[in-house]
Amino acid sequence: MNIEDIIKTEVKLPLSRRAIVNLLYTENWVMDKINIELKAYDISLQQFNVLRILQGQKDKPANLSTIQERMVSKMSNTTRLVDKLINKGYAKRITCKSNRRKVEISITEEGKNFLKKVSPIMADFENRITKNLSKEDLNLLNKLLNKLRT
Repeated sequence: MNIEDIIKTEVKLPLSRRAIVNLLYTENWVMDKINIELKAYDISLQQFNVLRILQGQKDKPANLSTIQERMVSKMSNTTRLVDKLINKGYAKRITCKSNRRKVEISITEEGKNFLKKVSPIMADFENRITKNLSKEDLNLLNKLLNKLRT
């Protein structure tokens, strides 16, 4: 089904607009599917992303700006996301002894265990949502999306 049918317009969109509308529609479609998948684990995609960033630090704490620059969604309120992860026991704040204004965030064992449980489920989800695309399709899609951003 093409994007004009999906958004129920009888006007044939110019090619560049069709691509942008299709991209935005697909992004929302994927986000809806991800949020449904993660809802069972009481975590948002943004919180999951922060946990993965913290895990990628290899037991080194990260400051808020490091987390923010590595996030997929730059629109998120990083402080609020971190607070929610701390309340769930998945992350902790570490105050620097030499500079009390410097606060860093680290993943907890509970956070690591949560990721061990949920990451394979999300990997399976990613495979299911892209099952209609071949490896070549996925490589091309990634190449095109990278090219669009340059």
